[in-house]
Amino acid sequence: MQQQQVQGMEAVRVLIVDDHALFRKGVSSILNAHPNVTVVGEAENGVVAVDLYRKTSPDAVIMDINMPIMDGLEATRQIRHLDPEARILMLTVSETDASLFEAIKVGASGYVLKNANPQVVVDSILRVSSGEPVIPGNLAIKIIHEMSTPKQKRTTPDVDALTEREVDVLRQLSTGASNKEIANALYISENTVRNHVRNILDKLQVSNRVQAAAYAMREGYTVTDSSQNS
Repeated sequence: MQQQQVQGMEAVRVLIVDDHALFRKGVSSILNAHPNVTVVGEAENGVVAVDLYRKTSPDAVIMDINMPIMDGLEATRQIRHLDPEARILMLTVSETDASLFEAIKVGASGYVLKNANPQVVVDSILRVSSGEPVIPGNLAIKIIHEMSTPKQKRTTPDVDALTEREVDVLRQLSTGASNKEIANALYISENTVRNHVRNILDKLQVSNRVQAAAYAMREGYTVTDSSQNS
């Protein structure tokens, strides 16, 4: 069934990274069938992925974890070094894969199973491209637990340095809201939201918005108590 294009919405440009050509072609076919998605490149390993990311500047990347030459974890790390705002959705054969947690720690925005329904793949890449993390509850709990352990507290997050508006944005992050949703909720521009998120990550000493959201939930920075002083 052909999907109707959302008017006024620019096509989401996606880079696909997987060492199996047949799987890449399958994902590419699924994504290109969506009127608001365009595949701008395919890579068979992390080295090629980093190079293509630099050349194509995609809106989102769908990244396999286990690949030869350079795996998805290192590729994610290098891409995030090139572009701290890079949005990367990890591919995995199992949600119990220990590498998934490491992927989130190095900056991935979430993950999707390789055997997922095609619509789930499309929805996940659209959500990631809009700045929304795709993190199932069980992995979110692990992230919160990891951030609560002493080894993650070698330095103290500078939460007191957050401005009032940054706290508002942090509360919205705790809900998993995208930049657009935060902008609408707070009546500010998406560009302003991006700047606030960048400042929040720096001040809380976390590497991505997923970890910031986990911190917000753990410390009680939620939308429901937004009228209270933090």
